[in-house]
Amino acid sequence: MKYSGWPDQGELVVGKVDEITDFGVFVDLEEYEDKRGLAHISEVASGWIKNVRDHVREGQTVVAKVLDVDEGSQQIDLSIKDVNEHQRKEKIQEWKNEQKADNWMAIAFGEDVSDERYESVANALLAEFESLYDAFESAAIHGTEALDEVDLDDDDVATIVETARENVSVPYVNVTGYVDLECPTGDGVDHIKAALQAAEGNGEVSDEIELSVSYVGSPEYRIQVQAPDYKTAESALEASAERARESISAAGGTGRYHRERETDDE
Repeated sequence: MKYSGWPDQGELVVGKVDEITDFGVFVDLEEYEDKRGLAHISEVASGWIKNVRDHVREGQTVVAKVLDVDEGSQQIDLSIKDVNEHQRKEKIQEWKNEQKADNWMAIAFGEDVSDERYESVANALLAEFESLYDAFESAAIHGTEALDEVDLDDDDVATIVETARENVSVPYVNVTGYVDLECPTGDGVDHIKAALQAAEGNGEVSDEIELSVSYVGSPEYRIQVQAPDYKTAESALEASAERARESISAAGGTGRYHRERETDDE
């Protein structure tokens, strides 16, 4: 979805070259609804320009810096030459990410979602995140906890998290769970140690998974898993807790797995 307002002076914008003239280049702004800017020939490239078409072509996607905005005359002055290669690549990636996020919003709330509904959800997310992409990425990695401070109802949060985890590719995800281990026998401490070793996988956990177990407060232990995707992480977390539960149960103790922390750190 495109913004209905105006860009700010100094902002970097993505646009498509719409028309090339002897005095400059007209650019349709991809991120703003019905907005068109002009890069004067002196702002297309550094140095003397004999032919503008030697530097840009119609239909080309460019990144430009907003030099001035005159809403009264509907004029936006742009500079293409003032954007370096690093800025251009970074802005293009940011724009592509927001296109992805826009698509995820459509998946989550329907292709025919009203503008009012879209803006309501988007504004709630943008109040807590730099961009919609950041919001979906965080939801994919951290689940509902990532959206705790977002002013949305539980159903909307669940919808966003489900969509994020089915569509967002992230370098890795972290998940955390807890297991309570108790053993009343005289050598109970040894059995708990054995259960913790079982939880850690006894050296047999896949190389793509990082798993650690730490003490929280008797009888609670924290299991943390880092994996390439959410499903793999969740599966590894549950398997770890189940190994600990089976180990302690076989020794006459009890084990209970839960997702939320229940005791204070000591």
